[in-house]
Amino acid sequence: MAAPYAALGTTLDVLATAPVEAIGIDLVRGEVPAALPALEGKTLVGGVIDGHNIWRGDLDAAFAKLEALRDLGASHISASTSTSLLHVPHDVDDETALDPRLVSWLAFADQKVGQVVTLAEGLAQGRDAITDALDAASAALADRHDAPGVRDGAVRGHEVAEAEFLRVSYAERESAQQALNLPALPLTTIGSFPQTGDIRRARAQFLRGELPADDYDDFLRREIDQVVALQEELGLDVLVHGEPERNDMVQYFAEHLDGFAVTQHGWVQSYGSRATRPSILWGDVSRPAPITVSWASYAQSLSAKPVKGMLTGPVTILAWSFVRDDQPLGETANQVALALRDEITDLEAAGIAIIQVDEPALRELLPLKAADQADYLDWSVRSFRLATGGAAAGTQIHTHLCYSEFGVVIDAIRALDADVTSIEAARSRMEVVADIARFGFDHGVGPGVYDIHSPRVPSVEEIEALLRRAVDELPLRQLWVNPDCGLKTRAYEETVESLRNIVEATRRVREDVAVTV
Repeated sequence: MAAPYAALGTTLDVLATAPVEAIGIDLVRGEVPAALPALEGKTLVGGVIDGHNIWRGDLDAAFAKLEALRDLGASHISASTSTSLLHVPHDVDDETALDPRLVSWLAFADQKVGQVVTLAEGLAQGRDAITDALDAASAALADRHDAPGVRDGAVRGHEVAEAEFLRVSYAERESAQQALNLPALPLTTIGSFPQTGDIRRARAQFLRGELPADDYDDFLRREIDQVVALQEELGLDVLVHGEPERNDMVQYFAEHLDGFAVTQHGWVQSYGSRATRPSILWGDVSRPAPITVSWASYAQSLSAKPVKGMLTGPVTILAWSFVRDDQPLGETANQVALALRDEITDLEAAGIAIIQVDEPALRELLPLKAADQADYLDWSVRSFRLATGGAAAGTQIHTHLCYSEFGVVIDAIRALDADVTSIEAARSRMEVVADIARFGFDHGVGPGVYDIHSPRVPSVEEIEALLRRAVDELPLRQLWVNPDCGLKTRAYEETVESLRNIVEATRRVREDVAVTV
């Protein structure tokens, strides 16, 4: 029986008496138990190599945990990874473009298997048989600790004041944002538009050096021209630039922030048949230059309607990266948040009045154990508020959450204090609006009306029914109209037809609302 992903606590006592021959325990997220009866005849499998992250780690400490397991009375001790290796890439030796010093700190799946073999040899032959391997891992760990950029005095010199987590009251912000002059049920999208074959080919040509940077930028501007014109023609109220320059919503920021590295071949399964290539957050995080400002301001120059600035939030950047394991996650999240805070300031200066900070992974990272959830929700919410806390009252801050049911974290969503929160809701037929109404959520909210995870085009009548349920349950002033998520994975034909249906459904509901009001 294997029990990865967390410490078992008192449950381990129960498992020890179960009719199984071997018990695998996670000793990366848990500790060696002080005592464990009823182990006679059983094998204890110590998950001492982190199967969920890519660091080489402390092999000496891992072996010490295995030695401690011997004192618990099991008949046999085995070494293993803490989880399966589906979470990590295949082989770090494939990453020829990474800094060799960084590579020396890493262990992908092949290297982790090698570490398990080393530890097994030590269990069989004694510590002296693996001294060289233990010393090499310890030397790499020490080098990582002392390397430039891992601890940046300029980043660590920023002592965050409590006031930086706070904006003025929502009532004051709502009043200031009336200047945006938006209609009832404002229409928008979540951010990305379809990443066509032409976009992917141009990006590949640019990365191979076959397309000059100026020509690539011209290509991206033409894509933005088309996306903005399409939204104007459809009749959306708040526009986006479509994100043609972004390969991935996390990797794009990782490529522009200090403290990150990106791999060439570090693919892992995301969900279903989809794969992702997580970035490596190895050092203190800072922003050397503006990231999104030029694209957002170019799109805004094409329209009199507001164009949203689009950022990925600190929790999602951490969730979809391999994150350093030598400091608390909350500390790392705040470093990312401060970099995003600077980006928001520059977007405001460029005339961007609506800024969306996406946090689709907020619910995803919630710990399984209730006892661990409060601490996670505290630092995750505070990192978002640190990123957005410097925005002016008249700047409308949006966030977006998807991939989850949100009733269990509705208090945390309210605590984010975003002016508008868009949430996946189409697949659940607007069930989330009942949670929103019940919890007294009073900020702006956009429950999704179009399931973008399917190629199916929703009818006008279907969308209208969802909108009417939302209007029946929530005050009109709160409601926005939008798809469930970004449109990156969809084709243009289905996207345009779906958006036309959303606009028509919204027109019908607006007409009825105007009559009743």
